[in-house]
Parts: sequence; C-alpha cells; structure tokens
Amino acid sequence: MMKPNSDPSPTLLEELRKFSFSLLESISLWHWIGYGLLVLALMDVIALLFPPQIMNPAWEFQTIGGLVERVAVPLIGFLLVFYGEHIGRENWEFPLVKLLSWLTLLVGLLFLLLIPLGVFNTIRLDKQAQSQISSQVQQNITQIQEVKKQLATTQTAEEMKALLRRLDNQGRAPDIQTSEQLQKVKDELSNFISKTENQLSNQASIVQSGQRLTLLKNSIKWNLGALISGTLFIIIWRSTRWAR
Repeated sequence: MMKPNSDPSPTLLEELRKFSFSLLESISLWHWIGYGLLVLALMDVIALLFPPQIMNPAWEFQTIGGLVERVAVPLIGFLLVFYGEHIGRENWEFPLVKLLSWLTLLVGLLFLLLIPLGVFNTIRLDKQAQSQISSQVQQNITQIQEVKKQLATTQTAEEMKALLRRLDNQGRAPDIQTSEQLQKVKDELSNFISKTENQLSNQASIVQSGQRLTLLKNSIKWNLGALISGTLFIIIWRSTRWAR
C-alpha cells in the first residue's frame, strides 16, 4: 500500500514565496515612505522655527501651536519607519533606526516641556492684550474728556462752529443763528458724547472677552495636543527596544 505524499505541493510553496517577497517589498516601501515623511516634517519644522524670536510670547505661542498641528506627519513617518522591526532592512538602516528610536524620546520630552511654556505665554499674552485694550480705551476717554471741557466752555455760535469743524472729518459745521439753536446743538453734542463714552466701555469689554476666549481655546487645544503628542512619542520609544 502506497503512503500518501505529505510534502506541500509545489504550487503552494511558490505562492508562499511570492507572498513573502511581496511582503518584503511592501515593508521596504513603507520604510522609504516613512523616511520621506520625516524629511518633509524636518523641513517644515525648520521653516516654522526660523527666524527665531525668542522671548516673544506671541511667536512662542504660535510656534507651539504650529508644532502641535504638524505632529501627525512625523508620527506617521516614525510608525512607517519602525514597521516590521528587522524585516526587510538594509544593513545601513540599523544604526539609523537606533538613532531615530532615541530621537522619539527626545521629541516626546520636548513636547512635554512645551506645556509649561505654553501656559506661561498664555498668561503673558492675556495680560498684554488687556493692557493694550485698557490703554486704547483710556486714550479715547481722555480725548472725549477734552471735548467735554471744550463744550462746557463754549459760549458763542462761532466757538461752537469751530469746535464742530475740529470734530468733523470734512470740517463741516451747521449754521447757528440763535441762542436756541446754539443750546440745541450743545445738548445734542453732549448726548452724543455720553453715548459714545458708554459704547466705548461696552465695546472694550466685548473685545476683551472675545480675545480672552480665543486665547484660552487655543491654549487648551495646543497644550493638550502637546501632552498627547509627547506621550505618543514616548510610547513609540518604549515600543522600539528592538532598534536599540
């Protein structure tokens, strides 16, 4: 009685070889795509950081935001580079992936260190914005007070016309013939000044609230993004012990 043939068929072995070669080629291609993404990310970071404006809170804050919003590309690049571990690698890649593994730790720590800097710059920018708005409001109020003083000392139609011409962009003034007209113009101008003063304070409060809300939203978004990014880079570093 003949024993059944237990060897795999030649067709099955050939299919396995083709699959192995195809997998190796795919992994090698993913590695190259990863290297390319890392180079592109590096170029983007260099363009973002130069020229540096150290000690400028606005530049530092926007730079943190730019780094966080660009972090997806290097993360994907590192994942593609490390995919497959030793499979499908050339000899020259092993020292490179070792360097890149340590680089993920460095980048992760840098992202975590950006968080206190982001919080500090948020506070600085908020104080600067409030100071600028308060200064502008105070300057406008001072100008309004000057107009009120001039209005209080205006006694004649000619003085009123001169005051109105200074306030009008085109130097226009109404024709004032009687004392009743003079008093009416003074009352209207006084009411207008009071309304403008109230509107100025209200608008300043609205602008302050809007700027603070926008700053706070960006701060939370970018600082939380820096925390997540730093954590992910450190996870990649811990997962690439084989490269070190």
